Amino acid sequence: MIKIKDLTVKNFMSVGNQTQAVDFDQQQLTLVLGENLDQGGDDSGSRNGTGKTTIINALSYALYGMALTNIKRNNLINKTNGKGMLVTLHFEKDGVDYRVERGRGPNLLKFYINDQEQELIDESQGDSRKTQETINDLLGMSHDMFKHIVALNTYTEPFLSMRQNDQRAIIEQLLGITILTDKSNALKEKIKDTKDAITQETLKIEAIETSNEKIKASIEQLAQRQRAWSAKHKKDCENLTKAIDELDKLDIDTELDCHEKLSNWTEHNNTILALKKELSTLEPALVRADKSVEKVTLDIAGLDNAICYACNQPLNEDKKQEILATKTKELEDAVAYQTEISTKCTDVVDSLDEIGDINGKPKTFYDTAKEAYEHRSNVENLKESLARTQSENNPYQEQIDDLKATAIQEVNWDAVNELTSYKDHQEFLFKLLTNKDSFIRKKIIDQNLAYLNNRLTYYLDKIGLPHQVVFQNDLTVEITQLGQDLDFDNLSRGERNRLILGLSFAFRDVWESLYQNVNLLFIDELIDSGMDTAGVENSLAILKKMGRERDKNIYLISHKDELIGRVNHVLRVVKENGYTSYANDIDVVE
Repeated sequence: MIKIKDLTVKNFMSVGNQTQAVDFDQQQLTLVLGENLDQGGDDSGSRNGTGKTTIINALSYALYGMALTNIKRNNLINKTNGKGMLVTLHFEKDGVDYRVERGRGPNLLKFYINDQEQELIDESQGDSRKTQETINDLLGMSHDMFKHIVALNTYTEPFLSMRQNDQRAIIEQLLGITILTDKSNALKEKIKDTKDAITQETLKIEAIETSNEKIKASIEQLAQRQRAWSAKHKKDCENLTKAIDELDKLDIDTELDCHEKLSNWTEHNNTILALKKELSTLEPALVRADKSVEKVTLDIAGLDNAICYACNQPLNEDKKQEILATKTKELEDAVAYQTEISTKCTDVVDSLDEIGDINGKPKTFYDTAKEAYEHRSNVENLKESLARTQSENNPYQEQIDDLKATAIQEVNWDAVNELTSYKDHQEFLFKLLTNKDSFIRKKIIDQNLAYLNNRLTYYLDKIGLPHQVVFQNDLTVEITQLGQDLDFDNLSRGERNRLILGLSFAFRDVWESLYQNVNLLFIDELIDSGMDTAGVENSLAILKKMGRERDKNIYLISHKDELIGRVNHVLRVVKENGYTSYANDIDVVE
């Protein structure tokens, strides 16, 4: 059971800096009347603007952080003082005491459990969502439900005037279907988490697949290079083998022997050519030497009969002796030269005879021995290159094997499949919780709707409304009178007020039967307008019985002075000098 005990208010709306308190810890029907002394007080009949509804707004603000009506939070601060607004509410649930202190100017929110202040973590003062969630969980009702079963107010849109979706939200919360909605919302978050996990796992696998594709592309590139290398390697070996085979066609040892012979042949041939050339020079010289000796010899022999070429006379003896001496010397020189040349010729001929016949010129493949030696060196180098090339390993195979063994990751969809199966199960449960045709929802509705209709019929009968109002299985409302279907707006104002009160009382009975009792009920001016005397009397009778038999503390806010005689307690709300104050409950003496 929720037992709201007391409320204190300071600088809230029309309440000023002097703290005002209201005690809710009673079981009685209390009439709340206003008295505006600033407008002439009781004698002038002014009951408006005194601050009666301020109590309900303060209660709503303490519990939910917002007024009952659509008032901005900063406009809840007393306009004259402009700061220091504070509302404190003390309530009890299941033997545990709770206290909420909430204010603005400055912002403030404190929450106490058994007088122990609860620490607010990472939340702005005055706006703690976590603390508000805790309070909401304790109350077990939304702010809209609070306005329909605890704080009934003429400014609150009647249930039957709401849009159908809004009506459904209220009735589903009332019948316990909201629990399914809460569970479905929690399940929806879990489904989202599962989908996120599937997405993450899928992205992870796709990343692996993308990486594998890149690695496979790299492997293919390496394979292409491997094939190109293998083809080149094979071609190089073939070319080297072919080159070796081509060079091996020549017997290099024979070639080198031929070059050696050719060298000897060339040497002898050059000697022969030189000797022949020398002989060809000596032979003409020898002929000339022979002629010179012969001529000088003839000249000496002809001196006896020599005649002067000038006078054509025989030479004298002296001249002859002179010429003879000269010619003798010439003969000696000629003979010496002839002998020298003859000797040289003999030596040359002897040398040629000594050399003899050198046969034919040896034939070679290469022009020089150097080329032949280079041929041998090339063969050896080619054989070494072939051996080295044949022993080479493909440099790409190891890289390919390493990438296949270590870089390519296994793609496993088991986790995604399990998560997808889990998600399908969650979505099936989600449909059971949210689908209006779900057997779970129908079961809950069938169990509680009959009780709601029973209590609604009871209160409408007690309050004097002749219409039949029934909630259907699809949670729509059917209003009939004498077999005719009616809308809520077909009813008169008084009839609508009767239906609003009866519906709220029925809602409260269902809510308390399913959840927990609440000791407090406010009815703000609902019976003031449009209600005839019978309607007012019937409503008072219900309220008195509710307070008496069910231990409720009921506050009836009204402008009707005639109700004073119909109740035992009155709470006067007095406004004087612009500020509201609450007089202590007054017992009415009949």
